[in-house]
Amino acid sequence: MNRSESLQKIKNASEPFDILIIGGGATGLGAAVDAASRGHRVALIEQYDFAKGTSSKSTKLVHGGVRYLRQGNISLVLEALRERGRLTRNAPHLVHDLAFVIPNYSWWEGPFYGVGMKVYDQLAGKLGLSPSKMLSKKETLDLIPTVETENLVGGVVYHDGQFDDSRLAINLAQTAENLGGVLINYCEAKGIIKENGSVSGVEVRDTETGSEFCVKAKCVINATGVFVDKIRLWDDASAQTMVTVSQGIHIVLPKKFLPGNAAIMVPKTADGRVLFAVPWHDHVVVGTTDTPIDHSSIEPRALSSERDFVMEHAKKYLSSDPSDSDVLSVFAGLRPLVKAAGTAGTAALSRDHTIVVSESGLITITGGKWTTYRKMSEDVVDQAEMIAGVDNRRCNTEELHIHGYRKVAPINDRFTIYGTDSEKIEALIKTDSSLIVPIHPLLPYLKAEVVWAARFEMARTVEDILARRTRALLLNAKASIEAASLVAEILGNELDKDKTWREFQIKQYTEQANGYIW
Repeated sequence: MNRSESLQKIKNASEPFDILIIGGGATGLGAAVDAASRGHRVALIEQYDFAKGTSSKSTKLVHGGVRYLRQGNISLVLEALRERGRLTRNAPHLVHDLAFVIPNYSWWEGPFYGVGMKVYDQLAGKLGLSPSKMLSKKETLDLIPTVETENLVGGVVYHDGQFDDSRLAINLAQTAENLGGVLINYCEAKGIIKENGSVSGVEVRDTETGSEFCVKAKCVINATGVFVDKIRLWDDASAQTMVTVSQGIHIVLPKKFLPGNAAIMVPKTADGRVLFAVPWHDHVVVGTTDTPIDHSSIEPRALSSERDFVMEHAKKYLSSDPSDSDVLSVFAGLRPLVKAAGTAGTAALSRDHTIVVSESGLITITGGKWTTYRKMSEDVVDQAEMIAGVDNRRCNTEELHIHGYRKVAPINDRFTIYGTDSEKIEALIKTDSSLIVPIHPLLPYLKAEVVWAARFEMARTVEDILARRTRALLLNAKASIEAASLVAEILGNELDKDKTWREFQIKQYTEQANGYIW
């Protein structure tokens, strides 16, 4: 992907796009893939970077939702399990089967959760992963040796998917572009254009240069997550807000706190949510919370009460209690939940997605979750075809391979998450051996990955590199700050930026990353 080329394609379009998408998170990117795969002319604009918001701050799971099964929302679980199976097949370089163990501390928990997980298995049908089963105490400890052993009687193991969220987002952007879509980051929607009362485009500002231009389209999709109401109010000043915001946080710990290859799932916490301790990139991600928030922010921060809650449960279920000094990073993400009358608390709200079409034809989609992004995309593009007046074409993303698809990854390949692009990164190193140098001794990333992200993944800032193209910010916030200077130097060379730009990037990133330090 090349930003300059994409910008020119959008600016110089000789006729309206069939579909214009506002928002470069999971939903917007998925819709771009779906629309492009049907042969429609599609463009996407993102105010910040792809997956800057909620879509890079998930629990890193592709799952059916055990909690929704307990709530009785069978249809959501069934849909999510099917999508989980499709995603593991379409992006095996990023999504894989992971064992989850529910530790049992009472005699009745084994049969109770065991039956529930068998139902979970059956709902997945042919798209299921490995089957669940009950475990003895020894088998439980073999899988999760650092779980709290006091009163432990056994466990139940089931399987779900795990992935790297922002890497999948980048691959979706690449997939859409490969199919003919035009996508660009750092382009902000400034207003809705209407002709005869119908939405006909969007006013756009290039945030890098400040230049403004208009993008015409037969249909506009508002896929801005927690910010959808802002766009809706541009369209109709009397529109009622439809989104309630919930915050979830995670802490990241060293691998020693969960050294095996299985995750821990706590089925019920004080706030009614499940809680996970998940091995991820040789670290452990623990979360999450469900805290109602009265405003949306592009860079939310974990509340002290949330941090205490997650740490309390980590200490309760891990035999070795983590201390504050063990926390390598703490990150927060916001969930867009559709308002429901008479519902107390956000934990009780469903994660179903919702599509609303205004009188002017603006399509808004919100809610849902990463696992069901493909189905959300299918549904919204079906609507967009009708609004745009273009041919109705069958969705074909159920079996569409995502950019980087590689069925079998090489053993111990440090570039596994890049899929087939790993060979191109290795080729970069062969042409310049200095690129094999790590960006920091405590981080698993090389200079080559910075160069690759700048040249082919539309990375524009130090934050893009350290937070989303690599996951340095989440794996070790302090180390990522120390790596910022080197990354700014490499990125500055690639983008032809001067010393002032580099110094500003380092300062800006340091201020942001300090918010991820415990």
